[in-house]
Amino acid sequence: MKHILLSIFAFLAAVSAGAQSVKSPDGNMVVNFSLDQGRPTYTVDFKQKNVVKPSHLGLQLAKGGADLMDGFVVKDTKTASFDETWTPVWGEESSIRNNYNELAVTLDQPSTQRSIIIRFRVYNDGVGLRYEFPRQKNLVYFTLKEEKTEFAMAGDHTAWWIPGDFDTQEYSWTKSRLSEIRGLMPAVVKAHSDNSSWETFSDTGVQTTIQMKSDDGLYIAIHEAALVDYSCMHLELDDRTMTFTSFLTPDAEGYKGYLQAPCTSPWRTLRITETAAEQLASRLTLNLNEPCKIEDTSWIKPIKYCGVWWEMISGHQTWSYTNDLPSINLTIDDYSKVKPNGTHGATNEAVRKYIDFAAANGLQQVLVEGWNIGWEDWFGHQKDYVFDFQTPYPDFDIKALNEYAHSKGVRLMMHHETSSSVRNYERHMEAAYTLMNKYGYNSVKSGYVGNIVPRGEHHYGQWLVNHYLYAVTEAAKHKIMVNGHEAIRPTGLCRTYPNLLGNESAKGTEYEAFGSLYPAHTTILPFTRLNGGPMDYTPGILETDLTWAGNKNKVNTTLVGQLALYVTLYSPLQMAADTPENYAKYMDAFQFIKDVAVDWDRSLYLEAEPGEYLTIARKEKGKDNWFVGCKTNENAHESVLTLDFLEKGKKYEAVIYADGKDASWDKNPKAYTITKRTVKAGSKLKLKAAPGGGYAISIMPMTK
Repeated sequence: MKHILLSIFAFLAAVSAGAQSVKSPDGNMVVNFSLDQGRPTYTVDFKQKNVVKPSHLGLQLAKGGADLMDGFVVKDTKTASFDETWTPVWGEESSIRNNYNELAVTLDQPSTQRSIIIRFRVYNDGVGLRYEFPRQKNLVYFTLKEEKTEFAMAGDHTAWWIPGDFDTQEYSWTKSRLSEIRGLMPAVVKAHSDNSSWETFSDTGVQTTIQMKSDDGLYIAIHEAALVDYSCMHLELDDRTMTFTSFLTPDAEGYKGYLQAPCTSPWRTLRITETAAEQLASRLTLNLNEPCKIEDTSWIKPIKYCGVWWEMISGHQTWSYTNDLPSINLTIDDYSKVKPNGTHGATNEAVRKYIDFAAANGLQQVLVEGWNIGWEDWFGHQKDYVFDFQTPYPDFDIKALNEYAHSKGVRLMMHHETSSSVRNYERHMEAAYTLMNKYGYNSVKSGYVGNIVPRGEHHYGQWLVNHYLYAVTEAAKHKIMVNGHEAIRPTGLCRTYPNLLGNESAKGTEYEAFGSLYPAHTTILPFTRLNGGPMDYTPGILETDLTWAGNKNKVNTTLVGQLALYVTLYSPLQMAADTPENYAKYMDAFQFIKDVAVDWDRSLYLEAEPGEYLTIARKEKGKDNWFVGCKTNENAHESVLTLDFLEKGKKYEAVIYADGKDASWDKNPKAYTITKRTVKAGSKLKLKAAPGGGYAISIMPMTK
């Protein structure tokens, strides 16, 4: 009888505290929710291991009354299950399963007569949670002082992180214990303080995605999904308790967001798996976004391209047309009496060369940067009226070049560098997109280098988050695909708006020319930056010695390591980033870049460890061609691959692009071999990746 009474009392106490649990479809992931003296609290367990200790949820308000932090009672709870398979317009596979169990807890705050909903979605590989604000009398317009979502880690995990920064993700990744972040932060920030726009906020503040590994072997990543009309979330670590707390990007007045009910926050995500390969296979972020909102997607196509870019990045040529103008006021008349500098990259002659190269090698588009007037004083001045995105330089014939490209079956890719004068871009956006339609452009690479105008706003604040999405949705009206550089790191919105074909939002290949990348960098990005969506990394630099451009730096991978990136760094937008002259030296290796697909039916993550190595096999969409890529860090790596994913009963030719016997990223980067083998389902390949290198394999059915 005593035990029965204790059980009844425990049950009544749980009900009064609003205790609820929800499990993943396979039962291994468990989220427990309760009220801790009126404060919303949750925990997460995975396979009976505690991953997130009791962590509080809530929001502080700057305007609009009492905080939404405590004093809550449970008004209602609802559970649901969901299971669908959806088809992405493009992606790492041709279908994605979205299967979760859900718990929605409605909380009342009697003292203010307000209510919020906290919704959990629990997947086999992770958890999403968000705040929802129903339409109600006493919570209509409100301003966030801060969101206080906690993630109390169950240990001092190993982590791969970059500093919390309101304006850039272009940092090198640091590996350390969570407890070591504070001591390492000053040096990490100092090493990067030459970025054109940056602002860190804390000695323990980091950005998402942060990838972690526990001592007992679990892989855990924190990020967000469906970031719309809200500020980007960073994380501030209490290194005494190993608890992360959300830290939103402020606006020019220091506020974190202006909301109007009904509305929701973005999803806060935890990706939790037993292996690193399962981290890469997770589609949690995409699944937490809304389905595609573009009715006709037939015009959205993955792109392989080249362009007038690396010659400028490497220092060989310039974006500007002349050195004679200390400032300009956006009129073509400024250029009528000046001398061309002789280093301008976007000339008629140069662009035709790239068009011919693209046409000869099956590349669909040619990016041209520096085609439009204004580059002479675009950088560092925070000008309002900086570019018009319509007027070409005297040596760039926009009509003739597009006609020439179309005659060769190639398109030009537009470039819009806003120099972060966002008001100016919105001022010209409609006319710029209309110009693109006139000349047959269907894709644009946009850029946001420098401090934001309006002054005081940040790249990752609510105002800019809304701008980036506005640029994408307006582009969709013109059937234009967008590749945003220096924009907010992605959160899976490419599911909803698949014309958002790619982003940069991390250190890409350009930093090879600046001498500040290291071989492990590309073995970390798939676990961190690529969590939210594909990256326009611009791989394929086969001439790793940059002395041809007068540049003393070298590319810090082997030549074959560059080939592997086309498979290991997923993107539907892949650039053959080197110059035609450099590719002419290595046409046998360039064949892999010509062959490799950019859209896939299946992706298999064969082996992986963050910061060390990863090997991925992908099947080309609609074909029986497979491509394999392996990329490693500063150490060599050996693989034994079993090709059990091939169709049984078929013979295939495997072309293996491998590092040479004595290859290494620092001493002998250009040594490589190319061999061919006949393979079938179950064949085994023993392969070695050199330090800073990798291997790349094309596997295609034999016709005889």
